[in-house]
Amino acid sequence: MTAIADNIERIRTTIDEAAREAGRDPAAITLVAVSKKQPAAAIRAAHAAGLRDFGESYLQEALAKREALAALDARWHFIGPIQSNKTRAIAERFDWVHSVDRFKIARRLAEQRPGHRPALSVCLQVNLDGEASKSGLAPEELPGAMERVAGLEGIRVRGLMAIPRPRRDFAAQRTAFARLRGLQEDLVARGHALDALSMGMSGDYRAAVLEGATHLRIGSALFGARK
Repeated sequence: MTAIADNIERIRTTIDEAAREAGRDPAAITLVAVSKKQPAAAIRAAHAAGLRDFGESYLQEALAKREALAALDARWHFIGPIQSNKTRAIAERFDWVHSVDRFKIARRLAEQRPGHRPALSVCLQVNLDGEASKSGLAPEELPGAMERVAGLEGIRVRGLMAIPRPRRDFAAQRTAFARLRGLQEDLVARGHALDALSMGMSGDYRAAVLEGATHLRIGSALFGARK
């Protein structure tokens, strides 16, 4: 598992360099290890190397790993599509949800968040490129959606999330992330207190840091290709 520690060190170096280039504090950027389809041993190795944030997309797999890793001091992020019949377990067992794509899901998460726990941190997912294969709100839907979810108790909307279509060109990657940042800045100008931009994955996280990402969701660059 030393390869995981080496990968984390390399990723953090890239994050630090990009953050300084952008005039940002590297400490303000959270590396979320996308641990879906990874064994508990790999998560333990990443935790031993200093990571505390882990992202899962498949609920039953995530719950099983949470039981196996209950002793770890970790924050768990749900980053995959959400079905209505899965919201209760997500509301009860996760610290962050990055993939809220409609009001019904936001309302269910808010209603089902246990009262003894802090408000669930959520991001609204944006479908930047209008891809039929991806979930997310259209950019023009954001102002209205934000008004509806902002008043829900039990959740706290922290910001926006997007999975842009893959772009090999570095400038094009930055342009996509700059667009999401602009959408968030518009919401802030409308009076919403947002502090999170969940964007950037293994192939484009440097561009995301330069454009203001606060949460990077990195899987293969950290753990290696999934089996």
